[in-house]
Amino acid sequence: MSRICQITSKKRMIGNNRSHAMNATKRQFLANIQYHRFWIPSQKRFIKLRVSVHGMRCIDKKGIESFLNSINSKNKGN
Repeated sequence: MSRICQITSKKRMIGNNRSHAMNATKRQFLANIQYHRFWIPSQKRFIKLRVSVHGMRCIDKKGIESFLNSINSKNKGN
């Protein structure tokens, strides 16, 4: 399973390790993805999401229901 946030769509970035001699070798910067259960009061149930820590902070600020509405509207558009 890929390491992509279900809220913010953050994913890995690719860059270089730099040695003291400035030699470059490829590396990956991984997003801080966590599994987290969120309580939805209107449905009286939990949902489990793979969310970055930045996504958790956004959910704390705006609320889980606003993000669920935006995800549902995106799915209806497809």
